[in-house]
Amino acid sequence: MSTSSNKFLQSSLGKKLLMGLTGLFLVSFLVIHVSINACIYFNDSGETFNAAAHFMAHNPVIRIIEIGLFVGLILHMVQALVLTMQNNKARPVKYAVPAGNVSSKWYSRSMGILGSLLLLFLVVHLANFWIPTKQAVFAGHEHNTFEGLKEVFSKWYFVAIYMVGVLSLGYHLLHGFQSAFQSLGLNHKKYTPMIKSFGFWFSIIISLLFASMPITMFLGLIK
Repeated sequence: MSTSSNKFLQSSLGKKLLMGLTGLFLVSFLVIHVSINACIYFNDSGETFNAAAHFMAHNPVIRIIEIGLFVGLILHMVQALVLTMQNNKARPVKYAVPAGNVSSKWYSRSMGILGSLLLLFLVVHLANFWIPTKQAVFAGHEHNTFEGLKEVFSKWYFVAIYMVGVLSLGYHLLHGFQSAFQSLGLNHKKYTPMIKSFGFWFSIIISLLFASMPITMFLGLIK
């Protein structure tokens, strides 16, 4: 990487650009993840869901993308931490959105807190699902991910943790989706309102879909 590129990425603008790019990359992962989750609604004792989970766990291309996902996630968190620290020293600017003030939403000014809650949720999620799946793959065993879901979501406290995580995700997306486009300089009086509208409904729908899985399983509606 050239010195000029290095300086740009270390600049405030460069950090916000990287934040926006990694954010949109993670948004694409959410779409894939929630699509796989939705397979439980075939209500076929997890057959379709397990087939999708098996494909994701064993496909070499997906596993390479998974590495990119973790790199993107780490970069997103690091940039968020750096920007938060810089903003606290200067002025409260999140992504490319103007300084927080009385007209801004509370969640726009609370991305650090929401991000921290999401990180805690991610740790719980990985411990319950990702790690057991990977252990089975490396051991050469088949892992019944659906049965793992049923066991975890039979406990009310795990369902509660997931609801907090999903709520944090929803508010994070409400601010972050449109802000990512602003960070990339994609502002236009004609297209920005459409991006805001799409981002709003995307945040709501994705959050409701993620929340529906633990709730329906806890209530015994999915068998």
